[in-house]
Amino acid sequence: MAMTKPMLSLLAHLHAALLLLSGAGAAVYDVTRYGARPDGVTDSTLPFLRAWADACRSPRQATVLVPPGMFLLGSATFTGPCATHAVTFSIAGTLVAPTGYGWDATTGRWITFESVEGLTVSGGVLDGRGSSLWSCKRQQQQQPHVHCPTGASSLTISNSRDVVVDGTRSTNSELFHMVVLQSHGVTLQQVSVDAPEDSPNTDGIHIHMSSNVAVSNADIRTGDDCVSIGPGNSNLWIERVSCGPGHGISIGSLGQQQGMAVEVVRNVTVKTTWFTGTTNGFRIKTWGTSKRGLVSGITFVDSTMIGVHNPIIIDQNYCPGKKSCSDRSSGIKISQVRYIDIRGWSMTPVAVTFNCSRSNPCSGISLQNVRLMYEGMRLAKSSCRNVNGRTTGLVVPPSCL
Repeated sequence: MAMTKPMLSLLAHLHAALLLLSGAGAAVYDVTRYGARPDGVTDSTLPFLRAWADACRSPRQATVLVPPGMFLLGSATFTGPCATHAVTFSIAGTLVAPTGYGWDATTGRWITFESVEGLTVSGGVLDGRGSSLWSCKRQQQQQPHVHCPTGASSLTISNSRDVVVDGTRSTNSELFHMVVLQSHGVTLQQVSVDAPEDSPNTDGIHIHMSSNVAVSNADIRTGDDCVSIGPGNSNLWIERVSCGPGHGISIGSLGQQQGMAVEVVRNVTVKTTWFTGTTNGFRIKTWGTSKRGLVSGITFVDSTMIGVHNPIIIDQNYCPGKKSCSDRSSGIKISQVRYIDIRGWSMTPVAVTFNCSRSNPCSGISLQNVRLMYEGMRLAKSSCRNVNGRTTGLVVPPSCL
């Protein structure tokens, strides 16, 4: 039976009531008591920040409560450290970004939690209203003289520890939907991302310079990578992710950014995933530059791919648009990458591509129980360049390792 708006509103009120009952010992800070209005028009940024400030100062468990309704929120940074390591930001309604674009050209962020520990962000919808910026970027592709701002990522967890994002939905972000930056022990669970297939640069979840991050039970539909793993990451666990449309799950790109002498990604497990109509499945991408780095200890296991253009790909000559490309061999070393129990079909004849660096050949690549066909039932191909490894079990297409 379809849920009506009154029924959804009732459920939201029940959620708030249960929250109050279950957290009887907690201090609750309702943003509407600070002047926030659930009309989607009145700027509620200051009331939200004031409610957060009081909750953060509380010596006992505290909850910032966002009741049902639509709340207009400008750029907001909720800063710690807090007096307690048990603050919950509970959202029963929808947060909407300002209309238009360019409203946050300074930080490139919409909602940020900075320097917090023990935070839980629970529920709610974050509507980034990114369509006008996407239109500008599409026009810019045709007319390079058109200027568009980069845009704002919707939710950023920055410089924080032991954070849980649970049951939150991000839609129509201008830029990345959810970002984990320079943080440790972050869990994103039961989250969803929704943006059109042609929305540029709208990565679902981006992880950068972080450790011990877990993503589980995520449903992602977007115009760029469903999950993107940048440099400086270690000990990531990504499980039960549905991706499509989108560009797949990517490590990289590496080798282009300034400021990091060595770019490293270590110990990443991606388990039980579904890709439908995506550009890529599992991708590792590096630029052809001399910047040093390594990707090591990567496991992709138990995946179903339906109509994916590049189900398995390592590309060490990554250069989107073929602009400003170097002709150098990539300085990033890729080793110990395992693909286990991968099945489905490719939209292109080459289902497995290992295009590795001349100066740093890929090593320790392994394929185990891989069955990828071309357009459903036709035999696909593999392509190998500067790579060595091994296969075990049934591997289709025939390996070129």
